[in-house]
Amino acid sequence: MVIRRALALFLTGMAGLANAGPPLQTLWETPAVFRQPESALPNPGRGRIFVSNIDGRPDEKDGKGFISLLDQDGEIRHLEWVSGLNAPKGMALVGNRLFVADIDELVEIDVRKGVVLQRHSASGAKFLSDVCADSAGRIYVSDMFANRIYRLDRGRMVTWMESPALETPNGLAVAEGRLFVATWGVIDQEGFATRVPGRVKVISLRTKAIADFGGLTPIGNLDGIEVSPDGSVLVTDWIKGGLLRVRSDGTSVQLDPLAPGSADLGYLPKAGVVLVPMMKDNRVLALRIPH
Repeated sequence: MVIRRALALFLTGMAGLANAGPPLQTLWETPAVFRQPESALPNPGRGRIFVSNIDGRPDEKDGKGFISLLDQDGEIRHLEWVSGLNAPKGMALVGNRLFVADIDELVEIDVRKGVVLQRHSASGAKFLSDVCADSAGRIYVSDMFANRIYRLDRGRMVTWMESPALETPNGLAVAEGRLFVATWGVIDQEGFATRVPGRVKVISLRTKAIADFGGLTPIGNLDGIEVSPDGSVLVTDWIKGGLLRVRSDGTSVQLDPLAPGSADLGYLPKAGVVLVPMMKDNRVLALRIPH
């Protein structure tokens, strides 16, 4: 019965996903020199882009992970700009501090010097994934396999929320007092296989109330998420591949099919540019989204 219900939900989700037409314009594409690039974060004020590289198993503390530094045109300035990490994934920038999720700790980096300042331990963490910051500079970090969200506030790393309703939280973004969550989906056991694919959730930062964004329809195994000026969200599907736009009315449109391994995207809303790390292909793409 459970299997039939899950299949029905999945098929309903696929039926509700519209195809927007031909792929988006590719502005640039890097060579395949990265090592499992997971996240791309623009720093428009300085005309550069940060890229996290796992370089190994995503849950192994091997010291092989690193952050790359690119310019805004995709030229690689420093492939291993900050090294000595384990399996770095999502990132957020607050002032001159870059915060990086790294398995069970949040790494704080001084972007002026390119050095690690501090490692904030997340007690009980299993698989930290994405990072975002609110308007007050507080940092939120998702833990996929613990169904948990941590918050770093004034140097203290605490569990901010833990609930099965998070459905394996992956990508995070903050807008207008709400935390948007791209979920991977409902997992029956250990591993990445899902019984029901993921969708978008939204959480009030004030009350912590969780709601569905875009309805109950499963969308895919979601990775990155960014909020557009029109109130819709852009998400990537890691398993199937693809860049999608999800609206609050429940409609989902595929903007570009992309390939499997479409990871944690970066977004420049004024320019209408999306940066997508292609984790399996070891490269990063810059795509133009028509206004």
